[in-house]
Amino acid sequence: MIARNATVVVLASLLAATGTALPAQAKPAGPNSSTPTTTAEAQHSLRAPVTDENFYFVMADRFANGTTANDDGGLGPDPMVSGFDPTKKGFYNGGDLKGLLDKLDYIEGLGTTSIWLTPSFKNKAVQPADNSAGYHGYWITDFTQIDPHLGSNDDLKALIDEAHSRGMKVYFDIITNHTADVIGYKDATRMPYVSKDEVPYRTADGVPFDDRDVAGSEDFPELDAETSFPYAPVLEEGEETLKVPAWLNDPTLYHNRGDTTFAGEDSYYGDFFGLDDLFTEHPRVVDGMKEIYQTWIADFGVDGFRIDTMKHVDDGFWQEFGPDVLKFAHDQGKDEFFMFGEVFDTTKDFTSQYTTRNSMQAVLDFPFQEAARSFASRGADAQQLEQFFIGDDWYTDADSNAYSLPTFLGNHDMGRIGGFVAADNPDAGEGELLARDELAHELMYFSRGNPVIYYGDEQGFTGPGGDQDARQTLFASQVSDYLDDDLLGTEATHAEDNFNPEHPLYKTIGSLAEVTEEHPALRNGAHQHRYASEGAGIYAFSRIDTERQREYVVALNNSEEAQTAEIPTYMPSRTFKSIYGEGEDRVKSARNGTITITVPPLAAVVYEASGRIPASKTAPAVRLTQPTPAEGDNGRMLVEAAVDGSSFYEVSFEARTDGGEWTPIGTDDNAPYRVFHDVAALDPGTPLEYRAVVLDNKGHTAGSGVVNAEAPAPIVTLQAPAENAWVRDAVKLSAVADPEKATNVVSFERSVNGGDWEQIGTDSSSPAYTLTDDIAALDLPDNTQLQYRAVLGESVSNVRTVIIGDPVVVQPNAVSVPGSLNSEMGCPGDWDPACDQAQMTLGDDGLWRLTVDLPAGGYEYKVAINKSWDENYGVGGGPNGSNLALAHDGGSVTFTYDHRTHIITAE
Repeated sequence: MIARNATVVVLASLLAATGTALPAQAKPAGPNSSTPTTTAEAQHSLRAPVTDENFYFVMADRFANGTTANDDGGLGPDPMVSGFDPTKKGFYNGGDLKGLLDKLDYIEGLGTTSIWLTPSFKNKAVQPADNSAGYHGYWITDFTQIDPHLGSNDDLKALIDEAHSRGMKVYFDIITNHTADVIGYKDATRMPYVSKDEVPYRTADGVPFDDRDVAGSEDFPELDAETSFPYAPVLEEGEETLKVPAWLNDPTLYHNRGDTTFAGEDSYYGDFFGLDDLFTEHPRVVDGMKEIYQTWIADFGVDGFRIDTMKHVDDGFWQEFGPDVLKFAHDQGKDEFFMFGEVFDTTKDFTSQYTTRNSMQAVLDFPFQEAARSFASRGADAQQLEQFFIGDDWYTDADSNAYSLPTFLGNHDMGRIGGFVAADNPDAGEGELLARDELAHELMYFSRGNPVIYYGDEQGFTGPGGDQDARQTLFASQVSDYLDDDLLGTEATHAEDNFNPEHPLYKTIGSLAEVTEEHPALRNGAHQHRYASEGAGIYAFSRIDTERQREYVVALNNSEEAQTAEIPTYMPSRTFKSIYGEGEDRVKSARNGTITITVPPLAAVVYEASGRIPASKTAPAVRLTQPTPAEGDNGRMLVEAAVDGSSFYEVSFEARTDGGEWTPIGTDDNAPYRVFHDVAALDPGTPLEYRAVVLDNKGHTAGSGVVNAEAPAPIVTLQAPAENAWVRDAVKLSAVADPEKATNVVSFERSVNGGDWEQIGTDSSSPAYTLTDDIAALDLPDNTQLQYRAVLGESVSNVRTVIIGDPVVVQPNAVSVPGSLNSEMGCPGDWDPACDQAQMTLGDDGLWRLTVDLPAGGYEYKVAINKSWDENYGVGGGPNGSNLALAHDGGSVTFTYDHRTHIITAE
């Protein structure tokens, strides 16, 4: 087993009790130290308890069928009642917890240290509106028991106990955002979203209020199901008490605003394809969710949680849920309890907000998935990967950093790495596809973070896409769509069991786990950027064992030819021994510390240096540059230190406001040395002071001077209307603020033909600020130019210009509706913009239409122009925008597209 780091993860409130104070040899060096007593306290870069896990992510229904007795969940033979149909990918296929227990040897053989289960609570077996079953676990009705299709609570306890006896942990995938689709509305089961500005929430006494103003507080008002919501929630007869715990049956504890489009305000408040969206701003919901998951910790010894749909829940919920659940786990003796959230986004300035501002321990590293696929599968410029890792500083604060992030290559929503490799390289042979797949895994195991293997990837599973197409069974399948899949590295098919420990990917992953267990610095050592080719080629980095002062060099080559590079290290005139890959057995560094390494095509090599990194004789000088608001997140200050010298250093940063106490804000162990200090809660203009201290590898320290800054004013951005849009009658305005605060009040202004600006209204309802300008009342002639802007305090937004009148529209040659509904239309596959059955017809009124019959279900789609993805539109008519959602009751549906606005509707 890999040795566990004993440091306890702590959030800001616990930092003083269990910080990362230096060991004795790393304290200031006494009389000869260059560090005055008033300088910042030197710290080592944080290593939380979970930086050395190897996760195996498994969907219990699709892994192994330990007993057929629970296949139908005790609900009988009708698939539309029980949800069990092993011939359909959208229904239960028969896997269960006993099957997992029986196959623990197979899982352990991969070097797995933690098993992560998809949600396993009791689900609504079938949601007829979706023509699908709850095999995936995301339609929960009872949060207190295991889904009968998967077994019982006793089966779970047996699995956890056996895993623990083998030194493995068990993680639960949990949901706080929604429950199964039980609540309907008086008008219809599912309805389009209604914004808070259009219909505000009302107290039980009928008084309008903004929930963000009272979120999580005792002042949250009483609500009435009949009058407080835009849609009056109703429960079907017999389902009034379906949910457990009982508080979940109160319809006033849900948002009740209709279906989300996954953009803007409704991404927080809307129902996911009809799933009942919990009112997470309500204190009863916050307390109830804490109670549910604390019980699973106390009664079953669960070791951690992966948290679903984190970005669709308000920040205030996480700021209470995370610290309270973590403290509870620690009180139960779970010192290594670990939570990480799903924030489906590839920008670090956004995903990192959940570990900094929102007090969570970690998030799934979606940016890594994109970077790893680009490097290993698409042959991207190696310098892109270097820039990716430099961006890790976004995650650094006093109690978390990028070393804890779970990294992955594919999952049950996006699709599999094998499928991505095959899609990205359609003309490649089997050997190249396998090599690219292995290269992606090598990057994941040797770089920072906790690697996650998605079940089946170790057997070369592929699949044509995400969701159901990436949820094949490891046991013999009866699903025709799965039987068509090609598997990498084997002649096997999905018609047979695939638990082959001799599969080349299984063996590669096992060897990666073995070498990182033998050399723990490859899991949690300091990650140092070393070399990146221009174009496809070598990306190299070091991992530093800070206790033993040993250096490892990792070099990966994503080109199809062998590549040679001179790679800098901290070790002059030393021998480096190969410990992984097909490189030379030994190489020796030059006097300047560089080593020359040749890396085979689509491969990785790892070398370990002999001896310790030379000891630094004195700490280098350190100075702070002027802190500035961070580009990408105006609620954080970029604080950067320039360090002289060329050895291994760690730089700790501290801040204080208005002459208060100095507070640690993070320690960085690789250049550029910087942190992104979260100041979103401060008032604009609040005085800030920063200082830093550098620690060398011999324990010497040196401090910087103090630099002053101010908390920035918010930035307001006008997002709608579209620039140079043609308008009639009314103009819809929308703005966002950074940082977002419930106290923000945004005003909107209009100028006619370049005249004076005139305020036309205000909005204080966060998180989206909207207004509709009734221009019909102005009685302005065609071709009049209108300009709009938003104002928040001293901040004035960008300007958007529109023109009154009807545009001259140049219609495209073709318009189609690609989406997850294409196969139901008769297309060969989904998301096909060239499919004949998905093509629309242009009418005399200038609108494009397509009428098709679709089975009941939830679908996603977009608009594509001229049978290609080169020009496409999504939510709100945005180019390359988010997918649109369609909750369909079955039967005929007509899609209508207006090329003037790029907006498509479905009725």
